[in-house]
Amino acid sequence: MYIINGRIKTMTGIEYEHGTIHIVDGKIAQVGSSEAINVCWEDGETVLDVNGALVMPGIIEAHCHMGITEEKKGMEGDDCNETVDPMTPWLRAIDAIHSMDASFDDAVRAGITAAMIGPGSSNVAGGQFAVLKTKGRRVDELIVKAPAAMKVAFGENPKVNYSGQGKSPATRMSIAGMLRRELTEAKAYEKRKEKAKEAGEEFEPDFTKECWLPVLRREIPIKAHVHRVDDIFTAIRIAKEFDLRMTLDHCSEGHLIAKELAAEGFPAIVGPDFASRNKIEVQNMAFKTAGVLNRAGVMTAITTDHPVSLIQSLPLCVGLAVKAGLPLEEGYKAMTIYPAMICGVDDRLGSLEVGKDADIAIFDGNPMETFTETLYTIIDGVIIYSRES
Repeated sequence: MYIINGRIKTMTGIEYEHGTIHIVDGKIAQVGSSEAINVCWEDGETVLDVNGALVMPGIIEAHCHMGITEEKKGMEGDDCNETVDPMTPWLRAIDAIHSMDASFDDAVRAGITAAMIGPGSSNVAGGQFAVLKTKGRRVDELIVKAPAAMKVAFGENPKVNYSGQGKSPATRMSIAGMLRRELTEAKAYEKRKEKAKEAGEEFEPDFTKECWLPVLRREIPIKAHVHRVDDIFTAIRIAKEFDLRMTLDHCSEGHLIAKELAAEGFPAIVGPDFASRNKIEVQNMAFKTAGVLNRAGVMTAITTDHPVSLIQSLPLCVGLAVKAGLPLEEGYKAMTIYPAMICGVDDRLGSLEVGKDADIAIFDGNPMETFTETLYTIIDGVIIYSRES
């Protein structure tokens, strides 16, 4: 397949005003100027002339609950929070994501080709997130990375859920203490396992602790639900105590401590700023946060937190962040290469480079603008959405 006559934004710092992309077996085989790439197609090969349209990497949602909190189905389709036990790290989002939920089609029509999906924030440790492509019937075939992160939550949500049940955590101290205890037990488990292996002894795996090993080995991050300044700093304190990778999800008061966060080096996933300020911990939520963090040097992606705000609004959320101070080019990166890097899938997604997955979105203008239309969405080199069809 060839895409020709495109205005190509590769997200690598290189743009082609008149560019061509050659796709072979679902991967990008060539990308460059139209003059540099000869279009020599075989019989039956697709040549897509986009007539000067914007061609960019597929948009990536870095934090959402699409398909795990289904639309239109109430309790029967809500599998986001296991609200009977505050510590459920062994749960896997892939066992609850319904890929035929309407939100997946909405994502595709918006040019969103991948999403980080996982449990909600009612539990101190909620379970494992996964990065999925956004088109297909079987979740197993959509997985880009699983597990991709371990969800942990600070602040109001665990407190509200469990203090009402008359059990811990009822305070922020308890949330932090319970997470420290869990991580300490997981580290001890890891040491016992390694010692048994070195001694050639039999070792019985503990399913409830095995899930922490990729976190302790820094293979995946903890995905920390944090809004308020104090919760952000508590998350950082614990991540440093246990030498963990971490993403700061929501980070609603990040603009108040941008210099400190830049010095710490953890990336932020900001939003959902389209939502109302319906909780105490989000009272300072604002579209300016992404720009303040970005300018301070924090790698920043933007989220809808679907269904808190709708998945198809992601490019518009980025546009409002740009309006509030995020540089335009950084806005493009905040929905492509930055979420790919933050989610640990930039070896395959997030930019238009040779060897990467041919996940591509084509627009008739800037996708951050309200009236811009998606012309084509391509996943693994296959056109899965066309405005004309």
